[in-house]
Amino acid sequence: MKPIRWWTLGVLLVAAVMFLGGCALPRVTLFGDRDEPLKEYVLEGTDKGKVLLLSIDGTLSDRSQERLMRSRPSTVQQVVAYLRHAQRDPEIKALLLKINSPGGTVTASDILYHEIDAYKQRTGVKVVVAMMNVTASGGYYIALPADHIMAHPTTITGSIGVIFMRPGVSGLMEKTGLSVAVSKSGDQKDMGSPFRPETETDAALFQELTDKLAQRFLDLVARHRHLTAAQMEQVARAGVYLADQAEALGLVDEIGYLDDAVAKAKQMAGLSTDARVVAYRRSKIEDDTLYHPAIRYQGGDLSSLLPFMAPLSDTATADFHYIWPAAAGR
Repeated sequence: MKPIRWWTLGVLLVAAVMFLGGCALPRVTLFGDRDEPLKEYVLEGTDKGKVLLLSIDGTLSDRSQERLMRSRPSTVQQVVAYLRHAQRDPEIKALLLKINSPGGTVTASDILYHEIDAYKQRTGVKVVVAMMNVTASGGYYIALPADHIMAHPTTITGSIGVIFMRPGVSGLMEKTGLSVAVSKSGDQKDMGSPFRPETETDAALFQELTDKLAQRFLDLVARHRHLTAAQMEQVARAGVYLADQAEALGLVDEIGYLDDAVAKAKQMAGLSTDARVVAYRRSKIEDDTLYHPAIRYQGGDLSSLLPFMAPLSDTATADFHYIWPAAAGR
């Protein structure tokens, strides 16, 4: 009798979960609602003027995520689509960004920063950030264009810096007798290759790139937050902080809850306390609230059916990240 391969067990387990879903799990829609147009839903309020609530959750990336029988648009694609849609509505007077993210790739973070800042400049709307559980590194980077940053009392933020992790398997290959033949056009062409040990020259060049990208982050913090030299020196260590520590450092303006951030957005935009708070969805959500994520994809996702089989964070590949590794993969 042949042994059952691991992938066979995986397929059988997925089939079992989907079968049982007919009687025990919520409805599964294989292809979700990603192709539906964005529609506006009022979360609260009846008066004129609008506050747009936009949630940004998870790791920031400009790559689409390939999932079971479909792909999910990247964070960059999603957020830019929302901002373009919002730009066509002159009734929107404030943008409330609800951010729960440990950061992501350097480029994705920078694109989102640029798009949020450009939207603010084009429309003149007030931008308020409500930090949730974790708003660190790239999550903080994209908050910088805000006119006001409010942290939840238990928010973890900071990690203002860059990390470049690259896997190495040369030691393992040597032990197992495996090797990789490489032909290269220059002596630095295979920098960062996992198949050979890193040289001192490699390490120095990677550190130079890391320092330059970190300096860009720090320059933006200095531009938007106007910190003292002592505060900037502390921030440059790339540590993480609780909300009260971040407030003392000047990284956030206020500590409060999401409804406090809503009130602040209305006040800064000159709206009444009963102004509408709206969100864009691709399908109606029953009993919708401020806390629901902006984007919902139903079913058809192996990681949603079997969370323990979800792929590792993007940090598993060699890339420069504005990310807090301890919270990666959230």
